[in-house]
Amino acid sequence: MINIFVVEKNSKDEFSTILNDYQKKISQFSQLKLTSIFDNKIAKSQSQNEKLAKKSYTDALTPHLKGYNIALHPRGKVVDSFEFSKIFENNVNVNFFIGGAYGFEDEFLEKCDIKITLSSLTMSHKIAKVVLYEQIYRAYTILNSHPYHK
Repeated sequence: MINIFVVEKNSKDEFSTILNDYQKKISQFSQLKLTSIFDNKIAKSQSQNEKLAKKSYTDALTPHLKGYNIALHPRGKVVDSFEFSKIFENNVNVNFFIGGAYGFEDEFLEKCDIKITLSSLTMSHKIAKVVLYEQIYRAYTILNSHPYHK
C-alpha cells in the first residue's frame, strides 16, 4: 500500500485527470491512496507565522507515520529511478509526505525513514504529485521488467 499525504486543500482540477491515469496504472502493482490534509488549525497558523505553520503540519501528519516514511524535501537525498524503485522492493506500506507552504519542522523530518528530493527546483504541490505518481509507476515497471521504463 502506498499512501501520499499532502498538506493542501483538496481540489479537483486539470491535474486530477493525469493523477487518475497514473493511479490506474499503479493499481496493477499496488494500492495507492492520496490524502489531502488541511484543517482550520493549519489555515490559522499559516496566516500567523512560519513556525506555527510547520508545527501544525507536524501535528496533522505525525499520526500517519506508520510503515516506511518518506518526506519529500528540497534538501533530501537525490535518487535516480532505479534507486527509487528499490524503496518498493522490501516495503509493504510506503508513506510519502509533501509538506505545506512552509515545508516541514526538523522534528517531523527526523521521524521519517528517509528524505528525498524530486528535484532541486521548487514545484507546486500539483506538479510534485504528478512527478511522484509517474516515478512510482516507473519504479514498478523497473521492478517488473515492463518496457515502459526504456
